[in-house]
Amino acid sequence: MPALGMSHVAFCVRDIEQSLAFYRDALGFRVRHDRLQETTTGGLPHVYKHRRATRRQVTLAYGAGDARPQLVITEHPGEPPDGEPIKLDQIGISHVSFTVPSVAQLTEDLLAKGYKTAGAPDAFQDASGRVST
Repeated sequence: MPALGMSHVAFCVRDIEQSLAFYRDALGFRVRHDRLQETTTGGLPHVYKHRRATRRQVTLAYGAGDARPQLVITEHPGEPPDGEPIKLDQIGISHVSFTVPSVAQLTEDLLAKGYKTAGAPDAFQDASGRVST
């Protein structure tokens, strides 16, 4: 059976409030759900590397309505995170890319708000000045 589309992308973050400030406040995502979930029963204990008591799960959407895919971020309140962000040559999701009206304008706005970029603002431009992702 072929897939019909993508529902969501989910990842665990070190600081969910900091991540919300970026996705919600800087990129304009809407919070669709924000819930605390018990993780010691059902199938959840089997998909964790470490035993976790709870997780906070926030589902974010862009645009109007039920836009897909949605972004799901999680953290485990009161428990230290495990691991470090990966680089492009490591196994796992290395990045998520979004379409925006102007990459240059968004970069300028984010830098003005104190965010850091992965490189110099022009590092990903081709010879004609177009930003490639």
